[in-house]
Amino acid sequence: MHTMWKGTISFGLVNIPVKLHAATENKDIRLRNLHKECESPIKYEKVCPVCDKEVSNDDIVKGYEYAKNKFVVLDDEDLENLKKEQDDKAVEIVDFVQLEEIDPIYFEKSYYLSPNEGGGKAYALLRQSLKDTGKIGIAKIMIRSKEQLAIVRVYENTIVMETIHYPDEVRAVDEVPNVPAETDLGEKELNTAKMLIDELTTEFEPEKYTDEYRTALMDLIEAKKENDEVTTAKEKKTEKPDNVTDLMEALEASLERSQKGNKSKPGKKTTAKKKKAL
Repeated sequence: MHTMWKGTISFGLVNIPVKLHAATENKDIRLRNLHKECESPIKYEKVCPVCDKEVSNDDIVKGYEYAKNKFVVLDDEDLENLKKEQDDKAVEIVDFVQLEEIDPIYFEKSYYLSPNEGGGKAYALLRQSLKDTGKIGIAKIMIRSKEQLAIVRVYENTIVMETIHYPDEVRAVDEVPNVPAETDLGEKELNTAKMLIDELTTEFEPEKYTDEYRTALMDLIEAKKENDEVTTAKEKKTEKPDNVTDLMEALEASLERSQKGNKSKPGKKTTAKKKKAL
């Protein structure tokens, strides 16, 4: 399993060297955009609209737009200094709470944590302590130049870190349009709805849920491959001619010069004959 990050988890005076691994993966089927005319992949370029030219990554700097078309420019050194300040903190557990106290709307992405060299015993200590107390840790970590709020908990004998949103990143529910206020519901309708919920209630078994659309899409792709309904992207034609073109152009130029030379030679021969006759 690929290691994304190495560091430590700290709570109190305990420091645990750990490695971070992605716990989930996106299995969406990636479809490319092709040009309908020639079925070649579309290329997206970074172009400056003012200079009207393509720019490379070396020509790009970061900027914060604080007003319309007004920017504060931040160079790599500015951002790197901030990152170093945060990197020193590693994964710092600041509080312990009950998992049930956190609404699922806060959850973002999950990561597995494994012990790094020499961290096995401390890792087991934290894992068992979390199990026995039924608590989870609230921590902070720097990932991809962003300070993340996270929880640390146990999942199937492995410590898991799950990034969660900050409170100001969760939109207020009163901003949602057309949500009905408290409504008087008929007792019969409500009882019927509750009976339906009871009938459909079961234990959660994640294995029985599958992505039917993804499966159908892959079946369609495989069927098209078997029927040879495929295409090969065409290579871009370069302006530089190949050797064959060079040779043809050279031959045509030579022929053209030869023909021009032949047109002028008959006049010279006629003059020579006249001189001989005299």
